[in-house]
Amino acid sequence: MPLQVVYGESRDRIRASLLADQLREVADEGTVYLGYPVLATAEDNVEVDALMVSRSHGVVAFLLAESIPRTTQDWAAIQAQQDRLYDVLDSTLSKHRSLRRRRTLAVEITTVTVFPGPVDPPHSDAEGAIYCDLQDVAAEIVQLPGIDEPLERAVQGALQRVSTIKPAKKRSSVEGTTSRGAVLKVIEAGIANLDQWQKSAAIETPQGPQRIRGLAGSGKTVVLALKAAYLHTQHPEWHIAVTYYSRALYQQIEDLIARFTFEYRNDRPDENYLQILHSWGSASRAGMYSEMARAAGTTPRDFSYARATYGMDNAFQGVCRELLTIVKASNPEPIFDVVLIDEAQDLPPEFFQLIYHFTRSPKRIVWGFDELQKLSESAMPSTDELFGTGPEGQSLVSIVNRENEPKKDIVLPVCYRNTPWALATAHALGIGVYRQNGLLQHFDNPELWDDIGYETVHGELALGSPVTLERKHDSAPSYFRDYVSVDDAVVMQRFDSQESQDIWVAQDIKKILTEDELEHDDILIVLPDVYRAKSRAPRLMRTLQEHGIPSHLVGVNTSVDTVFLRGSVALAHIFRAKGNEAPMVYVIDSQNAASNVNTVTRRNTLFTAITRSRAWVRITGYGDAMDVVAREIETVREKNFQLEFKIPSRRSLAQIRHLHSDQSANSAGKAKRATEGLQMFLEAYEADEIDLDEIPPAMRTRLMRKLREELPSDDA
Repeated sequence: MPLQVVYGESRDRIRASLLADQLREVADEGTVYLGYPVLATAEDNVEVDALMVSRSHGVVAFLLAESIPRTTQDWAAIQAQQDRLYDVLDSTLSKHRSLRRRRTLAVEITTVTVFPGPVDPPHSDAEGAIYCDLQDVAAEIVQLPGIDEPLERAVQGALQRVSTIKPAKKRSSVEGTTSRGAVLKVIEAGIANLDQWQKSAAIETPQGPQRIRGLAGSGKTVVLALKAAYLHTQHPEWHIAVTYYSRALYQQIEDLIARFTFEYRNDRPDENYLQILHSWGSASRAGMYSEMARAAGTTPRDFSYARATYGMDNAFQGVCRELLTIVKASNPEPIFDVVLIDEAQDLPPEFFQLIYHFTRSPKRIVWGFDELQKLSESAMPSTDELFGTGPEGQSLVSIVNRENEPKKDIVLPVCYRNTPWALATAHALGIGVYRQNGLLQHFDNPELWDDIGYETVHGELALGSPVTLERKHDSAPSYFRDYVSVDDAVVMQRFDSQESQDIWVAQDIKKILTEDELEHDDILIVLPDVYRAKSRAPRLMRTLQEHGIPSHLVGVNTSVDTVFLRGSVALAHIFRAKGNEAPMVYVIDSQNAASNVNTVTRRNTLFTAITRSRAWVRITGYGDAMDVVAREIETVREKNFQLEFKIPSRRSLAQIRHLHSDQSANSAGKAKRATEGLQMFLEAYEADEIDLDEIPPAMRTRLMRKLREELPSDDA
């Protein structure tokens, strides 16, 4: 892989880029960071003009001198700068045990000062210091000794600050070598470096908007948190906001930003300048919408008003549209210097247009977008659709990448969260690859399969073409294939009743906790039905308690911002689970996805639930409807987790969308109420609490007549 250049916040971007060009001549691997890292001392922060880390030439820190020294005092000042840079870099790396060899640093640090012209340095300088001009850099660097690959990886992890997200858990109680706890310990320790795409996304900040996209689990939340901490350290006077859609994501974002900021500046983030704001907010905590409403001099709308006025599905979009009308009329002053948006795919265009207005020029707005989070999305919304256009119809936002500049549009192609087998299963179920009646949904651009980490085994990625796809080998980290078995990664269980399903789940969790060395907060149980979660969860929680397993329903037994608790297993409906992950995930009541009502939404829910798993997933359900889901999962396994189907033509795609479009909010609400009423009746009837004779005769006759009309006859 060629030398990667990462464009950070550089004092002199032109000279830094010229330096990178010289380094490309002598190094064919490694990374050059321009304007990064920021190294904290007890007194202040030290910025590095450029830093190269490579196996062939080791660790080299560069200072870009503005002028050529003329006097002894000038040279003394340059030498002092190099010594200070060496000392702070040595101190930073020495904090990491993997970089120490007993009492000394295991890697040699070279410092280079690059002048705007030829120089004649003093001969009395310390060893390891180089003085030259831009033309001589390559000749100097080529002579430097290299380091081995493990040492290079350790240096990269230390500099990128990602070593700080190694698990807070030490898992010191893990004694086995083959238990799931032991496997998880290896997996968690393996997440110590950013990949080449994440480096660019986390560190490069263009003068203007930036989009970061990839599958769920590709590291967008980590990248956005790291970028927020980096910019907060570089520009402590900037007002930076980090916003997101799922309330349950707050805990994760807050923890990441706190740890990254401490790594950069030896201090916690200043909450007056770096704010973590839910996209809407609540009565107890300010949100992005409520802050913008107050800045516009108006009272924020609450959820009760929004739901009553715009309906459940359009509540947030409705209040954002209201506020946008006020903002366009009053033109209030911007209040943010940088806004970073996670889960952008779930937020309405009006929200982006508000953020555009309330962000100061040059509009540093960074949004993370989940590719294929909505499996039926016809296309990713354009910047014009998100941010709107100017009075003449001109684009307000451009995200075109240019050579030798920070990237404005970055794709993260590697999925670190899900095993390749779980991801293939989720996609197969989500779009209905092996569904008996054909595909349920597909996207407009077939080449998106390549972007999200699939390769073509047979056929081609074209509308109307048969194709066979499988996960690319390099689209997942090696530790999944090295330490997680295919048979254990995805397990499906079908039961005759809800009770037998719940008992199996409880018994399996009990075994995991007692024999497999996982802990309670390594486990997440996902409930697919949002509306029935409060009535469904207590039944499973009682069964868990009978097996000695404490549990909690997120947002009911905990705050909406807290998902995982030590010593308790988390249950969450899909909206609470979304944005979070756990090593072991149980997707219960999966027969819900086989319903003929709102089928696409239910399939998307199943897809999202499966992709919460970091290593293992258990897909369970009961009754005849579960046979539908079970057959599809078994087919995925029989096909060796390849997806084999015909990509719809444009005409077929339109027909599929029309055929499987979900019901309107009104009809869906009626169906929900009717289904709940029927469910209550059946449960009471099966429990012998009511008798058929208690149903009014006219109603009983109407029901029997409609059933005869709708149900197929034996010889149909």
